Amino acid sequence: MPAPVSFTSATPHYGLPLLFSGQAQKEFFVNQSFSMIDALIKGQVLASQVSPPANPEEGSIYRVTETAMDDWAGYEDHLAIRIAGAWHFAPPYEGLATFDLNESSFLIFRNGWISLSAPTSPQGGAIADLEARAAIDALIATLSSAGILK
Repeated sequence: MPAPVSFTSATPHYGLPLLFSGQAQKEFFVNQSFSMIDALIKGQVLASQVSPPANPEEGSIYRVTETAMDDWAGYEDHLAIRIAGAWHFAPPYEGLATFDLNESSFLIFRNGWISLSAPTSPQGGAIADLEARAAIDALIATLSSAGILK
C-alpha cells in the first residue's frame, strides 16, 4: 500500500493539506481535508489497537498503539482515518483529547496517551467522616460512569 501523500504546506495540528496557488487537482486536497476534519471533529475513536481492522468502514477512526503492524507500522500514537479506501494518519499533539468507544474512557495525549484511573476510596482514619466518604465515592462513581476515570 502506498504511503499517504506528504505536503510541505500543512496545518499545524493535523497536517491537513493546504492549497497552493494554481494547484492542479484541488478537489482531491479539499476533499481529503474535509474527510479528515469530518472524522476528527467527533473527538472519538472506535478503538485503540496495533493493526487495522479487517473490514474498516469509510470515515472510521482508530488510535494506533505501540508496536503497530501492517499498514499502521511506524504510526504509533497517531489517529488512523479510513478515507477513500486508504489509511490517513493524524499526528497527536499535547493536550489532544479523544474518547475511546471500545474502552468507554477518555484519553489525553501528554507526551503519550494516558487515561485517568479512579483514585482509591478513603479507608479508615479518624478525620474523614461517613458523609465525606459517601460524597467522595459518589464523585468517583460519577466520573467513572462518564468515562473520565477508568
